[in-house]
Amino acid sequence: MHCTSCGLLIDDELEDIPGVRSSHTDVKTGRTTVRLDEGADVATAVLVAAVEQAGDYTARPAD
Repeated sequence: MHCTSCGLLIDDELEDIPGVRSSHTDVKTGRTTVRLDEGADVATAVLVAAVEQAGDYTARPAD
C-alpha cells in the first residue's frame, strides 16, 4: 500500500459487502479496521478476498 488512494480502494471494496458497517484503512500501519452490523455473519475469507480484489494487496486477520 503506497498512498491514501490505496486505502480508499480497500475501504470501498469492503464496504460493498453486505453486513459491513464501515472500514478504515490506515496506510501508515497497513491495517484495516472493519466494523460489522450487529448480528452480521461475514466470513473472514470474504473480507480477505475483498482486500485482494481491490488491487495488488494481500491480507490476513490480525493476531
